[in-house]
Amino acid sequence: MKSKMMAGSAWWIGLTLVVLATGCASKGVKNPSGIGVTEMEADEKGFVAGTGIESQDLVAVTDKMARSILGIPQIANALTPPVVLLDPVLNETRFPINKEMFLTRIRVLLNSKSAGKVQFLARDRMAALETERNRKLTGQVTSTSDARETEFLGGDYLLTGTLQGLSTRTSSGTSDYILYTFQLINARTSAIVWEDFAEIKKQGLEDASYR
Repeated sequence: MKSKMMAGSAWWIGLTLVVLATGCASKGVKNPSGIGVTEMEADEKGFVAGTGIESQDLVAVTDKMARSILGIPQIANALTPPVVLLDPVLNETRFPINKEMFLTRIRVLLNSKSAGKVQFLARDRMAALETERNRKLTGQVTSTSDARETEFLGGDYLLTGTLQGLSTRTSSGTSDYILYTFQLINARTSAIVWEDFAEIKKQGLEDASYR
C-alpha cells in the first residue's frame, strides 16, 4: 500500500514539474522565423510603407490645419467661442482609408490646445443626448443646468475636407500625389471663411495594400 502511495506521489510530482517547466519555457519565447514588432511614433515613416496615405501624413496634415484654423480672425478674435460642426470628408483617392480620422484629429487638437477658443458639437451622439434631455424635462433625472435650457446649440461653422489623388503606375513603379484640402464654412451664409491645403507625393517600386 505504501509503495503504491509513493508511486502515486512520484507520478504527481513529475506531472507538476512538467507543467511548470512548460509554463516557464513559454514565457519570453520569440518566433525565430518571424520579425519582431517595432514600436514607432505616429509621425515616423515606417519600413512597412506604400505610396498612399500613411500615419505620418495624417499627423502632418492635421497639425497644419489645426494651427491654421487657430490663426484666423473668426476664431482668434471671437468674443464667444464659435461652434463648429463636422461635415464628412470626401475621399476621392484610390485608397480605402478611414477618412474621418482627419476631422477627428483636428477636433481633438483644437479642443486640447486652443484653450477654449472653439467649441464642437457632438451631433454623432444626438440619439443619446435627446434621450437624456427628455429624461430631464420629464423629471426622471435631476439636472444641474437651467431647466429652461431645452434646445441644443446650432453650429456657426462647418468644418469639412476633401482628399483627392493622382496615380501613375508603370513598369518602373508606382507614383501617388494626394491633395488634402479643408474648409471652414459659415453655416448661415455658406461663405468659406477659411481654407488651407497640404500636398504629398510619393513614389515606390511596389504598391501596398490599404485597409
